[in-house]
Amino acid sequence: MTAPHPSPAPASARPVRKAVVPAAGLGTRFLPATKATPKEMLPVVDKPAIQYVVEEAARAGLDDILMVTGRHKRAIEDHFDHAFELEQALAAKGDTVRLDAVRDPARLADIHHIRQGDPLGLGHAVLCARHHVGDQPFAVLLGDDLIDARETLLDRMLGVRDRLGGSVVALMRVDPAQVHLYGCAAVEHTGEEGVLRVTGLVEKPSRQDAPSDYAVIGRYVLDPAVFGVLERTAPGRGGEIQLTDALRELAADGTVHGVVFDGLRYDTGDKADYLRTVVRLACERPDLGPGFTAWLKEFVADLTAGGAARAA
Repeated sequence: MTAPHPSPAPASARPVRKAVVPAAGLGTRFLPATKATPKEMLPVVDKPAIQYVVEEAARAGLDDILMVTGRHKRAIEDHFDHAFELEQALAAKGDTVRLDAVRDPARLADIHHIRQGDPLGLGHAVLCARHHVGDQPFAVLLGDDLIDARETLLDRMLGVRDRLGGSVVALMRVDPAQVHLYGCAAVEHTGEEGVLRVTGLVEKPSRQDAPSDYAVIGRYVLDPAVFGVLERTAPGRGGEIQLTDALRELAADGTVHGVVFDGLRYDTGDKADYLRTVVRLACERPDLGPGFTAWLKEFVADLTAGGAARAA
């Protein structure tokens, strides 16, 4: 007698192994640098911004990563592939340090690519991942938000998903004057420190319409139920399909939680913050930090002295 096949575990009980990284944006805030170079490939010290995001996913045990890209994004695919001629040249020179650096991106995870086609919003980018993800829970990591490698935000979010099921978003308290830049959450306390129940979401509200000062930042752990909601979600703000709108519908069922994050986060989607990120991470590098920090102190002192002289 043939033993019956075990029925598949429900989606709520499955471990999260897949991640989706939307990377189809046009990068208009960084023109002309992004005319021919994807914004995700802009260097942060000596690695492209998107590599930090993939490294974060890999550290959290997400070993199957789908990049949702667009036209003119071939450089992203090339970066996470092997460069055999370059690797052979470095190996012939015995340059093992640079050889490892070149090989590392392709070794981080099993990385796949799909094109979004028309950039119809974050919700549409997530929906493009449906066939790859299937009926499994998955994480979404936005490339503009870099989370410091010493932080455990994604691990915490995965833990909340394991315990409570549903979907989990990352929340950060922001200055009410800045709330219009984010999706904003209405929340209730759960009794667990750092974990809130999300009861509603508003995409980029005015200050007076914001339900709280908790902003959604670019990390999500989503239940596959989000796909069905996204399919029937009409274009919202900016004529785009907003992930926030779909999560608002799920939140009405009590299946969305938020993990509060107050650690180190770097916004590389803004020019000034991008420059601050490069400087901060360079200062913390053991190979660059001492010399760069010394120069930076001299530069700031000269700058301050020059400003005082001009003001006198």
